[in-house]
Amino acid sequence: MNDAELASVARDTESEQVERKESLANKDKVAQAICAFANDLPDRKSPGYVLIGVKDKGHPAGLEITDELLLTIAAISSSGQVSPFPVMSVERRELDGVPIALATVEPSDSTPLRYNGRVYVRSGPSTRQASQEEERRLTEKRRAGDLSFDARPLPSASMGDLDIDLFRTEYLPGAVAPDVIEQNHRSIEEQLSSVRFTTPDGVPTAAGVVVVGSNPAAFVPGAFVQFLRLDGLHLEDPIMDEKEISGPLPLQLRTIDEILRANIATSVDVVSNDREVAAPNYPIAALQQYIRNALMHRSYEGTAAPVRITWFRDRVEVQNPGGPYGQVTIENFGTSGITDYRNPTIAEAMKALGYVQRFGVGISVAREALQRNGNPVPELEPHAENVLITVRARA
Repeated sequence: MNDAELASVARDTESEQVERKESLANKDKVAQAICAFANDLPDRKSPGYVLIGVKDKGHPAGLEITDELLLTIAAISSSGQVSPFPVMSVERRELDGVPIALATVEPSDSTPLRYNGRVYVRSGPSTRQASQEEERRLTEKRRAGDLSFDARPLPSASMGDLDIDLFRTEYLPGAVAPDVIEQNHRSIEEQLSSVRFTTPDGVPTAAGVVVVGSNPAAFVPGAFVQFLRLDGLHLEDPIMDEKEISGPLPLQLRTIDEILRANIATSVDVVSNDREVAAPNYPIAALQQYIRNALMHRSYEGTAAPVRITWFRDRVEVQNPGGPYGQVTIENFGTSGITDYRNPTIAEAMKALGYVQRFGVGISVAREALQRNGNPVPELEPHAENVLITVRARA
């Protein structure tokens, strides 16, 4: 968009493709507009624009456009509050010679998107919550051929292969706002489709099978975790414990947490004034972050390999099939703030289940936890086919 086109867009006060805000004081309204543009209810297949620092009549407000402001706007797309993740770019531009912030939001192929559990659409030049009928239309307009693997249908699976009780009691309350669930009175088939666990005609997707399937590995080979504890430093050493952690994703995550607690050893250090402090050989938060990241970012397509947790006497290794994805490369892997999502629906599910608080910071959180605990710096080895994380024990 050149400067003349930007000026025209800014002053088109009737356009349903433009949202103007004098500042970022009400970030909720900006996030709702981003969600609505990504949903693209009219199916225009063209971007929506959010202009920050622009008055309602299309004139610049004189807002200071700092790098921090641009990063805050950009973070709306990766925070997980809008899910699945919208495709959006943010840049500093000039309107009548005055700096403004421009966010360009692309229409999504994986509708409906939600902001804090609610679906938003554009109605003329304003944003509002979608009706039940509009949400149904958004569900039906998904383009399956353009979807990520986890949102694609698995024709060999049926509704009977999904654990409906698990979906109702554990997943749905975290994914959809409670008042929306209560008001809509939708069928279970409609609810599953609205969160991309089935197609509009009721065929389970890969994400649906992985997250709430009764036996995910029967349809998605490798959808389990292999745990191996060895009494030594090498794979050839005696096996102390071996487990295959299978079942729906919430069960896998709970089981992994139990295994970590059972295997982390805690010693007692004496500090000043004879005060004793308990110190684990590994901080559980760090191992949780690496394992959850592995489950979120692994490749489920074209491989039957599981996520592997190998616990040696002096280290823990976490390996997942599938190398860096999208804008994450071998060169920038582990850099805070650089993230992409091979499995956006599964990532959304993990956040709804409470296993992710904020996207894009897991590696940084783990590294800080290790540093506080006195562990060596973790070793990150991204390869084209897999990623290996090595966490060494606290001395």
